[in-house]
Amino acid sequence: MTGYVRLLVGTQFAFNVGFYAVLPYLATHLGSGLGMAGWLVGLVLGLRTFSQQGLFVVGGALTDRYGPRPVVLAGCALRIIGFGWLAFAGSTATVIAAVVLIGFAAALFSPAVESETARESVRYEEETGTPRTQVLAVFSAAGQAGAFVGPLIGSLLLLLGGGFRAACVAGALVFVGVLAGHARLMPRRAAVRRTGGGGGPALWTVFANGPFLVLCLAYSSYLVAYNQLYLSLPAEVERATGSQAALGWLFALSSLLVVLAQLPLTRWAARRIAPRTALAGGLVVVAAGFAAVPVVPGGGLLPGAALVVLLTSGQMLLVPAARGLVPDLVDDRRLGLATGALSSVSGLAVLGGSAATGALLGAPPGVLWTALAAVPLTGAALALTLPVGGNGKGGGQDAVGGRRRSIANASGGRTP
Repeated sequence: MTGYVRLLVGTQFAFNVGFYAVLPYLATHLGSGLGMAGWLVGLVLGLRTFSQQGLFVVGGALTDRYGPRPVVLAGCALRIIGFGWLAFAGSTATVIAAVVLIGFAAALFSPAVESETARESVRYEEETGTPRTQVLAVFSAAGQAGAFVGPLIGSLLLLLGGGFRAACVAGALVFVGVLAGHARLMPRRAAVRRTGGGGGPALWTVFANGPFLVLCLAYSSYLVAYNQLYLSLPAEVERATGSQAALGWLFALSSLLVVLAQLPLTRWAARRIAPRTALAGGLVVVAAGFAAVPVVPGGGLLPGAALVVLLTSGQMLLVPAARGLVPDLVDDRRLGLATGALSSVSGLAVLGGSAATGALLGAPPGVLWTALAAVPLTGAALALTLPVGGNGKGGGQDAVGGRRRSIANASGGRTP
């Protein structure tokens, strides 16, 4: 990988270390530490999710307009301020303001880094013949490694008596390091192209793109399913064991699977199957995870563990493929906006899907898990309608798609 790609991958790792050193302990801090009512804790957490995931499209648009460097630096600075503010916030208003600022910082930072990684992975593929999904897999694995290390740091600080405030300060210090690294190493005009006209308002141009909209819907079905790790899985674990104490072990299992298996699985998929097939196949594996819960013998944690293993396996297969498809489906000048839109559309789907799933939690297990399996299966059917060669930009065969097929043919081809 190039030095710039290594910077982006290291950034994703550090980003999640700083974030997950704080997030797992936020709800307990708000409830036990500040005495907030349960509904208010839920509201604060929901506002954080909306200010982050729902506003990704804003960060993506700003990335296209100003380039990634200023957007990344601004996101790091806001995240430092937000964590510092949250460490000392004592009232409901100040907590909400700090949490929203933390979420919006990620809405700036993440689309810029993700779109740059996608763009650089295409360039690396063109120059070396290495499938872009391998670069994107390294990026995903780095994020999961950070998600695994971050809570350990937060737990260590809590055990040492530092409390939630120390975790916030540690998270802020991580972002100080990220800010300094990017200020020094990130190119000022990194891979931003501004040639040609617009062809209509940017947001309309992106959402009028049929294949990209299909990708958004297919990817949304994955995120709706993935969100069940925080909704349906806890309910299943409590039903099976009488408590949620084992949840932490299941989450650790998910992170370790990604860290250990993401790169080998993506390397295998890149050589054997096309990206749309990897996307559809991953969604089918996710659906199998939900279908397995009511039929896995043995009881106890086994059904929940089967769900985690299959859902995580499907995630490892589909996420690099989905991110790798974005540069083929949208104009390069809209890559930041499209990357943000992919997350924002998925965030809205998760909001509606969570409400529907919550209403089904009291239903018979067969009904609940069948309904959940149907969501990624629908996404898989949609994924199979995507163009095989990435010709979704309109107006005939694009150069990137053509080079991708040349690379595939040179390596023996991929099945559609």
